[in-house]
Amino acid sequence: MTESSRGRPTMKDVAALAGVALKTVSRVVNDEPGVNPATAGRVTSAIERLGYRRNESARVLRRGRTASVGLVIEDVADPFYAGFSRAVEDVALRHGSLLLSGSSGEDPRRERELALAFCARGVDGLIIVPAGTDHDYLRPELDAGVAAVFADRPGGLDADTVLCDNAGGAQAGVAHLIRHGHRRVAFVGDSASIFTSGERLRGYRRALAEAGLPFDPSLVATGPARLAGSALARMLSGEHPPTAVFTGNGRITVAALRTGHRPALVGFDDFELSDLLDPGVTVVAQDPVRLGGTAAELLFRRLSGDLGPPERIELPTRLVPRGSGELPP
Repeated sequence: MTESSRGRPTMKDVAALAGVALKTVSRVVNDEPGVNPATAGRVTSAIERLGYRRNESARVLRRGRTASVGLVIEDVADPFYAGFSRAVEDVALRHGSLLLSGSSGEDPRRERELALAFCARGVDGLIIVPAGTDHDYLRPELDAGVAAVFADRPGGLDADTVLCDNAGGAQAGVAHLIRHGHRRVAFVGDSASIFTSGERLRGYRRALAEAGLPFDPSLVATGPARLAGSALARMLSGEHPPTAVFTGNGRITVAALRTGHRPALVGFDDFELSDLLDPGVTVVAQDPVRLGGTAAELLFRRLSGDLGPPERIELPTRLVPRGSGELPP
């Protein structure tokens, strides 16, 4: 083959151009010792001249691994999952793996299709933000040696899981509003069937109970973020409106702010420009980067041979006062 020949150059082409044995090229390509520096220089020059690229797929398959992992998240457009995904990718790259990712859109069937599609492409492991609770479809893959970690929400199998303290964070946020004199605190969150939303609602109720305040169902609205603003507006226009509101995630906090109403507010999840509003938005912040990084490091620990029992890691949240949560009734 010459430089003008069509097709991807091979190690044989490099060996022919450099005038060395195929084994010598293999040693140079794989950074193995035992090659004379002058000879290695000729091989390197031939590689650059031909534009040769190592066949990573063949190399890793010989080692029994594909050097790729799959990530299934709720929505790649959600800023929370953007930071989460980037952290997973950074860890994967440090371990020499590529990341394949896709969005389930909160559809359990879509989650299953994505996870199995990644497995069909031979990924070594999976990180899944579960859209559903039935993960029996993964059992054959786990039996075949694929590692799996559930993140942000628990899955339907006894597997490694990394969560944030959703209930504790919500309780701290609502208790903060109560300490500032509020006795009618509304909760506006995502669908209660979603694990994170259900846990945050549980934390809300726990804060009320600890303060000796009754739970009023009329002050609770759960459902899609697109309906959050209208739900809050109805509450605030009622006969006994809340004086404060706790919002269950960043998208719902933004929807609440867009109503133009400004009750005291604490939102779960930080979001961009929240500190530039007047007043700044008090939030319960979780760390999506730490969440993604922790899940990825746990996955690669399993891929490195850790056979210990499944772990459940719960990461802390922190209250960030900025003004909206400190407004009086």
